[in-house]
Amino acid sequence: MNRRELITLFGGAAAWPIAAGAQQAVPVIGFLSGRFPNDSAANVTAFHRGLGEVGFFEGKNVEIDFRWAFGHYDQLPVLAADLIRRKVTLIVATGGGITSAQAAKAATATVPIVFVAGTDPVASGLVANLNNPGGNLTGVSFLIGVLTAKRLELLHELLPKIMAIGVLVNPNFPDTDMQLRDAQAAAQALRMNLIVVQATTDGDLETAFTNAVQQGAGALAISADPFFNARA
Repeated sequence: MNRRELITLFGGAAAWPIAAGAQQAVPVIGFLSGRFPNDSAANVTAFHRGLGEVGFFEGKNVEIDFRWAFGHYDQLPVLAADLIRRKVTLIVATGGGITSAQAAKAATATVPIVFVAGTDPVASGLVANLNNPGGNLTGVSFLIGVLTAKRLELLHELLPKIMAIGVLVNPNFPDTDMQLRDAQAAAQALRMNLIVVQATTDGDLETAFTNAVQQGAGALAISADPFFNARA
């Protein structure tokens, strides 16, 4: 499925008729996220704004059914299946790395899915290729692997004399292992030591910063993670 086909399908859904004498059918968007609602307020506002730009307004001609995993990424398949039972018109999968999109894909081969993911959607098996995704998925990827290496390169350029760079990761985030592999490869290419520190809660952050300094990190890169993004 390409983006034009998706927009045409969704736009047409707003005009689907139902039983005679009843009100006009309203398409339902399933919003599937691994994040907390409070951490996603800005994203939800932007999502509403984007819908408005193409003529869709919640409560008027579209419904949005939100499903939040509250950081429990293992719950995403259950939430995705629930949206399919709800008979949503399409699913937006975001806020859980590639896991949200994978959960949605596993739940349906027919309902259109728009994903936001950090990893390569081709390498991860979400889509056939970037120009023509095929199937029922399309979306946006930030290609975190490239950005992880770039962050370390920029820190090295800013502070060329340091011998070690720290990287802050959340071990509970599904994309962490992939980001760590990329960071380790970049550090090796720069001939830098990589110091890995972890945080999964607010209380872990100060400890992680302290550990990075104590282990000799001259700079700290923050991995791409919804928990860290919400606490920038």
